[in-house]
Amino acid sequence: MRVMALDPGSRRIGVAVSDEMGLLATPVTVVPRGSRASDLRALQALILQYRPETILVGYPLLPSGDAGPQAGKSERFAELLRSELSVPVRLWNESYSTVEAHRRRREVRSRRRHKYIDAEAAAVLLQDYLDSQR
Repeated sequence: MRVMALDPGSRRIGVAVSDEMGLLATPVTVVPRGSRASDLRALQALILQYRPETILVGYPLLPSGDAGPQAGKSERFAELLRSELSVPVRLWNESYSTVEAHRRRREVRSRRRHKYIDAEAAAVLLQDYLDSQR
């Protein structure tokens, strides 16, 4: 079962996918944010390429576990995807995924780190999901 994870931000959408057995998450790419239509086109191309059975959208909860303003943006993004795509879309708590992604990418040069950190964050949240399914 292949799963795709999206880490939506205001500038970029990080993308990660699992292997076909649903065991290992791999960062794939970063989609620069544009219009809704261009974001959807880019994501649809990735969905055609990787053929995931489920899409996860990062859902940044506050340390208290409550949904804050960023979580609301993720909810709206997930609703947009649900209305436009034929693949099931789920929200998944991504708290601290960016912190973990930065820790993993320390060895990458600073200029490149920022560009790929969103894909790494998507891989962190996807791996959390995959581990929870075992």
